[in-house]
Amino acid sequence: MEANGGTLLLDEIGELPLALQPKLLRAVQERKVRPVGEHQEIPFDCRIIAATNRDLEEEVRQKRFREDLYHRINVVKLTVPPLRERGDDILLLARHFLKRFARRSGRSPALTDPVAEVLLGYAWPGNVRELENCMERAAALASSDELTVGDLPEKMRLSVTQPVLSSTGERDPSVLTLDELERRHVLEAVRLLGGNKARAAQVLGIDRSTLYRRLAEYQTAGST
Repeated sequence: MEANGGTLLLDEIGELPLALQPKLLRAVQERKVRPVGEHQEIPFDCRIIAATNRDLEEEVRQKRFREDLYHRINVVKLTVPPLRERGDDILLLARHFLKRFARRSGRSPALTDPVAEVLLGYAWPGNVRELENCMERAAALASSDELTVGDLPEKMRLSVTQPVLSSTGERDPSVLTLDELERRHVLEAVRLLGGNKARAAQVLGIDRSTLYRRLAEYQTAGST
């Protein structure tokens, strides 16, 4: 095993199907695995880190996650706050992602103060993955050696620069609804990626079936 003697990360363990959880529990308890096609078990010794964005205690109560597996992996618990609560960490991560994309493309647009202001004011419902995708998109769209607010997704610009309510307390009709923001963002991602729906789904952080369903809904709504 490649992780033997090192660290094994079980990412998104809350998504593991219930039927597979007993097998993982057995492997973690006995520190042995049997590779596919083999007849003998192989011992392993590694540090195990499990990550999830789900509340596993609630998953246990809802019978979607085995209680014995939960207690087996819940030895030292670390809670990482959402990106929107991490202040200037947002800018540190944004610059890190820009440097990474620069190594791939040879282009290294700088993070400007107006862009930083938008990044700090956005809620980041998709957390770090959304920030990474945002920086990849902005770096690809940038027409100069500095990022501008116009290089950011429209939903980010609107969420920071436009109030939802007018001074009278009524909804401002010029502000797009969340459904419309989502529709524009999805269609823009598909367009920017040349119609590559698999890549668009990855960038948007959704599975392909969800993307296909939403595109079909948009098409139906547009024809009525």
